[in-house]
Amino acid sequence: MAAAQGRLSDGAGGMDDANEGDPDGSTSAPLPFRAAVDALRATRLRPQIEVEPTPAPKRLAPFAYALEATVVDGEQDLADGRLVLLHDPAGHDAWHGTFRLVTLIRAELEPEMAADPLLPEVCWSWLTGALQARGLTYGEPSGTVTRASSHYFGGLAERPAASQIEIRASWTPREGLGGVPDTGSHLASWCDLLAQVAGLPPAGPGDASVVTLPQRRGPHSR
Repeated sequence: MAAAQGRLSDGAGGMDDANEGDPDGSTSAPLPFRAAVDALRATRLRPQIEVEPTPAPKRLAPFAYALEATVVDGEQDLADGRLVLLHDPAGHDAWHGTFRLVTLIRAELEPEMAADPLLPEVCWSWLTGALQARGLTYGEPSGTVTRASSHYFGGLAERPAASQIEIRASWTPREGLGGVPDTGSHLASWCDLLAQVAGLPPAGPGDASVVTLPQRRGPHSR
């Protein structure tokens, strides 16, 4: 397994406003934030998920650290995502805490899957289920699940129609000793969700009950 060390280029609910001057978000940061970031960096993940740091948003909180991840199968990208850790030492009324995790996950779907009216509810349950499966306590969850379809015409008419699922969400991780949340476990649960959306089989025997999306048609070539 590789240690957490991504590739989205568009906006993600404010997540596109990158802090280029402080890519790891840790310059002069308070100890709880540095400890939370260190835990993210040390987390071991399944080899199909490639994770690396990316410039973090600079206006969402005084301190931020961001990761991007891609689920790969050989030379194909099955899904991608971004996870941002925010920290405001003074606390935030909407968060009910001093830390917040914000995520964007995207994957392509078969049109038949995208047409399932229950798909948004199922995808949201995957997010909460991934956190609960690792025994994580969290608060104030919020987010959206969006389905989009693209149809091609004219010079692009030969391309098949494409459908995509997108999950945008945020939640407040429970703070432990020293005011530090278990960010390593939150990252692992987020990667569980990312793998599930990508259609990967469960990572271990304990995950046998997990239901994943079927393999999507035509994942992106790398």
